[in-house]
Amino acid sequence: MRYLHTMVRVTNIEDSLDFYCNKMGMTEVRRYENEKGRFTLIFLAGSDDVEAGKANAAPLLELTYNWDPETYTGGRNFGHLAYEVDNIYEFCENLQNKGVTINRPPRDGRMAFVRSPDNISFELLQKGEALEIKEPWASMPNTGEW
Repeated sequence: MRYLHTMVRVTNIEDSLDFYCNKMGMTEVRRYENEKGRFTLIFLAGSDDVEAGKANAAPLLELTYNWDPETYTGGRNFGHLAYEVDNIYEFCENLQNKGVTINRPPRDGRMAFVRSPDNISFELLQKGEALEIKEPWASMPNTGEW
């Protein structure tokens, strides 16, 4: 068995690409538009997975944009996506500087949660061992849901 991709539905391509690419640092590796089916698929790779994503079509995140407006709730939602980062504190600070709310700060030096414009929850995990606990993260409260 081999992991291929996770699909999330998005309601606005521009807002989504701004979040996933400009803020989270992902790279678009493939796009497919289906006029008959009235949808666009955009495949993104994490910064450490670009070459594998291009060569093997995995591991990727698939953004699905349905051309006809739809509200996604209930059974069409899911838990979260998880990504490993080199430095949880620097990554979260960079996201904050770009206007992203840190819903669950990395108080433990290991884990944080943020949400995309479509409320997809992202778990960010420190690569390797947890970093030393430090401020302002240690005393920062949760914000909203994650």
